[in-house]
Amino acid sequence: MKRFILIALLGTAGILTASAQAKHEDTEFYTPVPPVVTPGAACGAAPSDAVILFDGKNLDQWVTADDKSPAKWTVANGVLTVKKGTGNIETKKTFNNYQLHIEWKIPENITGEGQGRGNSGVFLASIGKGDAGYELQVLDNYNNKTYTNGQAGSIYKQSVPLVNPNRKPGEWQTYDVIWTAPVFNTDGTLKSAARVTVLFNGVLVQNNFELKGPTQYIGQPAYTQAHGASPIKLQAHGDKSEPISFRNIWVREIVAP
Repeated sequence: MKRFILIALLGTAGILTASAQAKHEDTEFYTPVPPVVTPGAACGAAPSDAVILFDGKNLDQWVTADDKSPAKWTVANGVLTVKKGTGNIETKKTFNNYQLHIEWKIPENITGEGQGRGNSGVFLASIGKGDAGYELQVLDNYNNKTYTNGQAGSIYKQSVPLVNPNRKPGEWQTYDVIWTAPVFNTDGTLKSAARVTVLFNGVLVQNNFELKGPTQYIGQPAYTQAHGASPIKLQAHGDKSEPISFRNIWVREIVAP
C-alpha cells in the first residue's frame, strides 16, 4: 500500500512540475493577424470589405443569365424588381466561398397558392442556363402550404428549413448565407460537397447543410458537372406570382488565412 501511495505522490509531483514549467504564452498566437473590417453602420449594412451587388442604383453588376446581355429587370426607388419575360439574372463576378446578404419582398396583394405564390429563388452558384445551379427558395409561406422542401428557406427539393420565420407579404425579408462551394478533383469527380448555412430574418433555418448536388426539379440531385467559381443568380420564375423585389445585396468572399 505504501508503495502505491509513493508512486501516486510521485506522479502527482510530476504533473505539478510540468504545470509549473508551462507558460501562458505557450498557447497564445500573434500570427496570422486578422485584417481589419469595418462593420456596417446599421444591421444589414455592408461591411467595408463587401462586394456591393445591388445598392439601389443600377444593374451594373448583373447580366441576363442565359445570353450574358445587360440585365433587364426594373430598378426604381432603390429596389430591384423582376421584370416578366426577361429571364434570370446573374452576377458578372464569380465566387467560391462567401457570405451573402440579400433582402426580398413578396407583393402585398399576392394571390395564388402553393408554388404559385411569390415564387423566385437565389441560386447560390449558377452553373448553366435556365435554373441550373443550387437554389435557396424564395416564396410566400406566411400562410401558404406547399411541400416543405420547397418552401421559403429550403434548399429546393433537398432540405426542409428548421423553422418557418416568414414575414407577411409586403414586408421585407432577409437571407444571410454562408456558402461553401463544392470542390472537384482534376478528373472531375467530387472531392468535397457544397455546404450552406442560412439565417432567415435572423433565424437559423439551414445549419451547415451538405448538398447532394445541384437543384433538380425532377429526380435526385447529384454532382455530375465539375465547376469552379460561379455567379450568383436570381430567378424570374415566369408565373403570375411576380413581381418580386430585392434590395441591399452584398457579398463577402471568404478566403482562408
